[in-house]
Amino acid sequence: MAPRPAKPPRKKGVSIYRPFIFGSIAKIIDPASRPANINADHTHQWTIYVRPCPTHPDLSYFIKKISFKLHETYTNSLRTVEAPPFEVTETGWGEFEVQIKLYFVPEANEKPQTIWHHLKLHPYGEKAEEQREKKEPVVSECYEEVVFNEPVETFYDLLTSSGGPVGRGKGSKGSKQASMGGKKAGHEESVAELPFNGTYSQKEEGKELDRLGQAIKTVELMVKEERRKLEEREKTLADLKSEDGSTVKAR
Repeated sequence: MAPRPAKPPRKKGVSIYRPFIFGSIAKIIDPASRPANINADHTHQWTIYVRPCPTHPDLSYFIKKISFKLHETYTNSLRTVEAPPFEVTETGWGEFEVQIKLYFVPEANEKPQTIWHHLKLHPYGEKAEEQREKKEPVVSECYEEVVFNEPVETFYDLLTSSGGPVGRGKGSKGSKQASMGGKKAGHEESVAELPFNGTYSQKEEGKELDRLGQAIKTVELMVKEERRKLEEREKTLADLKSEDGSTVKAR
């Protein structure tokens, strides 16, 4: 039996992170300039993307390709982009979760990383009505860092020769989404959502939570009302069966 190939040596005790931005931008399709080949039901044009941060303007030296898994109703729903800009533009009418998978260059000797993004077509928050009236683009962006724990030496040389920080980043405390090097990737961990035309507002978040709470109460009332109607129908049916049985006995 041939001996197994030796594993490439790794830089022990070293972590390197590289930041990037992923997100989407959507705008309403103008009826006056609507292309003839667009589906009649589609209301928005959108682009989903993975982009470099201004401080690190290149991703291609460590990312080989990126795939975007769209909703299954799209033709060729798995789109793979092998060179910058890493983005996909489409039209549609509904929001959905997009799976984004990052494939690293061969020197990395790392498994692909999967992240998720909710495609937003409609504005939310305290300025939502103003955005709707002005028909402003809806931008939803997140800042993320991929962390390479103990990278192989050849990849370490590649990363450091291209500049950028060495050391743990935002995912330093075991973020499943950000960490590499044997840790399982997931989409439930925290990422920093970037504000658009404004700063992050706890007040806005509180209002959104209040609206969600009210919606839950409304649904609970609707369920309660439906149960009451069902009980009334069951009682009416039981009464009818009882009356029918009495009639048969009388005969």
